[in-house]
Amino acid sequence: MSFLVLIALGALLLWLPISSHGGLAFSEALFTACSAVTVTGLVVVDTGSALTLFGQIVVLVLIHLGGLGLMTFAALTVMALGVRFGLRGQHLVREAMNQTSPGDMLTLVRQVALLAFTLEALGTVLMAVVWVPEMGFWEGLWFSFFHAVSAFNNAGFGLRADSLSAWAGHPLINLVITALFIVGGLGFTVLMDLRRHRRFSALNLHSKLTLSGTAILALGAWLLIMLFEWQNPHTLGSLPTGERPWAAWFTAVTPRTAGFNTVDTAGLIVPSTLLIILLMFIGAGSNSTASGIKVSTFMVILLATRSFLLGRPQPSAFRRTVALDVVFRANSVVVLSLMMVLLGTFLLVVFEPRLQLLDLVFEGFSAFGTVGLSRGITGELSLPGQMVLMVLMFTGRIGPLALAFSLARPRRRRVRYVEELVQVG
Repeated sequence: MSFLVLIALGALLLWLPISSHGGLAFSEALFTACSAVTVTGLVVVDTGSALTLFGQIVVLVLIHLGGLGLMTFAALTVMALGVRFGLRGQHLVREAMNQTSPGDMLTLVRQVALLAFTLEALGTVLMAVVWVPEMGFWEGLWFSFFHAVSAFNNAGFGLRADSLSAWAGHPLINLVITALFIVGGLGFTVLMDLRRHRRFSALNLHSKLTLSGTAILALGAWLLIMLFEWQNPHTLGSLPTGERPWAAWFTAVTPRTAGFNTVDTAGLIVPSTLLIILLMFIGAGSNSTASGIKVSTFMVILLATRSFLLGRPQPSAFRRTVALDVVFRANSVVVLSLMMVLLGTFLLVVFEPRLQLLDLVFEGFSAFGTVGLSRGITGELSLPGQMVLMVLMFTGRIGPLALAFSLARPRRRRVRYVEELVQVG
């Protein structure tokens, strides 16, 4: 409900004449607000040229509220006012932040907010070194701040129509932007665990799976993108040789739901496009500013498959056993996510018969993973097509399992039935 309210308020603010040059249709304002709150980055109007400074500030506020969560900011506001935060309030914050331990939620909220604001400020300063000399002080500073917030929150909103293509080979911009959305996508649980222990061996199993899965996916995708796109004149092949590894790295890690691009996404060859679709579906870490089925879910599915093939009763990793309840939950997340994104893609194909199938599939997975990458068709979609994307963005950000729980009201059965074998495979 908080996300729906934010989207509605954001749409009304963006619909105001002060928010844009020439005015936005309400459908455009609604789509932009939904994309910002769900930290997706898909746009039907160019953020930098169509929106005024006020409109850009509205988008940035929506990104922050959507990325860190409304409950986080509500808790911060209550603490700033000196109001006592009761047990019920802490329970709501714990649920909103997907925490299971009964620790002090207010301390966690303060740490999360401090970490986010510190990293965004650091990213702003580092990128201002490049952009202030190029654009002037105020414009360069705003450009740096906007992209730092957008990157950390994995939003993918940019102030240029070509995203960050002008800096495809710039080492500092590549490193800062990717570091921000990778850290933001690890998840606050992992970041707090790293802060407490600092050694990989001392981390909990969730943190180990998230960190190892992130590293494997990032490095593997980097090598594959370089292999597929090195000679492609529409992407890496158009860049000097020294800039190609940087552009390949950015292209490989941005599908974790960041949404920025330094090469033309529509110019990618089919193998690279399919790889990015898979990466967008996996997404980043749980309890982070990113979406997708989550890296930890993907790792649990792989471990469960390995355990079944080896004839083991339960999956294990790093000398720890994964609970069967977690395996069932991971399977449910994957199945519900696939059903949702395939249904959305099917509807896109029905509503947009003039567009290419691969482009529509890419758009559907990008919306559900709240990535924001596009092959250039978002602005060409009809109103029904845009509504499908908004539903996919909302579902992807909330999480299909959480949404199903809230709608279905599951109850524990008191009757246990006789087991019977079913043939599968």
